[in-house]
Order: sequence, then structure tokens, then C-alpha cells
Amino acid sequence: MNYHTRKWVKPEDLNPNQSLFGGRLLQWIDEEAALYAVIQLENKKIVTKFISEINFVSSAKQGDIIEIGIEVSAFGSTSLTLKCDVRNKMTHQTIITVDKIVMVNLGEDGIQLLTEKQKLSS
Repeated sequence: MNYHTRKWVKPEDLNPNQSLFGGRLLQWIDEEAALYAVIQLENKKIVTKFISEINFVSSAKQGDIIEIGIEVSAFGSTSLTLKCDVRNKMTHQTIITVDKIVMVNLGEDGIQLLTEKQKLSS
């Protein structure tokens, strides 16, 4: 797993329980996955097609530094399947795992690009 991005948990990132709001963390994961896919697929028109079950393992508190790790599971001609782990930078304790994130290329018209096999079956 390659950890490229670090985030500092600030007061505006907290939920009423004073831990990192899950929605904020998912926003960061989605953004990291999109940036990774844009670079790998060499296309700025990328969207999230699917995110599998999300496993919240532990929480992060204000002041924690977390890091987001992304790893390629499958590389398609028009899509990229990723795995993501987020951990506390200092303790290396896992905060969240996502087994599958599928990012897809869009064409200039904003429609998902299809492989030749997909075109023939539709």
C-alpha cells in the first residue's frame, strides 16, 4: 500500500462525538481515488462508479495526522479498481478500509467510455 496523502484532523472535521466525521473521511478518500485515477488513466474526466463496503476500524481525534493509502487491484482499459486503507500516521493504527473503489473514464460527452467487448454486448 502506498500512502501519498496526509491530513491533519481539525475541529471542522469532527462529528458531535468529537471524532473524525465519517463523511469527511469518505470525501478525502474519494478525492484521493479520483486524483490517482486521473494520473493513471491520463484522463481528467473520471468518476466514481462504485465503492464497496466501508469498514470503520477505529476513530481519529482532533490533532491526529492520518494518511490515505491507495493500491491498484485491477487495471482495465477504461476503468481502475482500487483498494484504500487509512491509518493514523503516528501509531499506524488502521482507521478505515475500503476493499473496492471503481473509477471510470468518461468521454468528451460525459458518457462512460466502453471497451470493444462492452460495445458488442450492448
